[in-house]
Amino acid sequence: MEFAIQHTWDSNPVDHEPIRLAYSDGRLGLKIEVSGPFFKGFHPPAEPGLPDLSLRIYEGMKATQFGVTKNNYLEVVLCPRLFFVLIIHGFLIIITPQQLLPIEFTTTITGDTWQGQALIPWTYFPPNVNKMNCYASHGIRENRTHEALYPVPKEDLVEGLYPDAIYQEYFQNFRLQSIMGEDWVQPESDRWRGKA
Repeated sequence: MEFAIQHTWDSNPVDHEPIRLAYSDGRLGLKIEVSGPFFKGFHPPAEPGLPDLSLRIYEGMKATQFGVTKNNYLEVVLCPRLFFVLIIHGFLIIITPQQLLPIEFTTTITGDTWQGQALIPWTYFPPNVNKMNCYASHGIRENRTHEALYPVPKEDLVEGLYPDAIYQEYFQNFRLQSIMGEDWVQPESDRWRGKA
């Protein structure tokens, strides 16, 4: 299953080759492959391939999957050098390093492009995933660009919307069975027991 992020968060076309991602069966989890332009902005000083909370200010791609219960979701952020993965229950205000989850993640930068590949364990996903959206961002401060696979429609734009916020009402239907087959049963997870 493949996607291309072709619009900014507010429904304008992007002015570069889109960030592309593909979801597939990784046997032990969901395999996410991402590729796109490498904007060569400033980058984190941390060692490549490690989780890092500072990623929200760097360039990269964020995939968010929701379960059937509002405000319970998995957030996967993949960047040209680093990543972070969070399970979120309710409205999260403060993120601590202890909340970051380990994943298998490799990344390659070649000239003006980058590719990344991650394996997200099935037990990280909320039960009965039914919605998703993906985002990309690059640039800094007033030159930062926020993009969305499913953006806020032009007719819904009002003052006070934040370009980097998660607006669940614009997420689209998505089921892991669309990748794994209709007979596939999502493994149960202690991480979500009693929370979703």
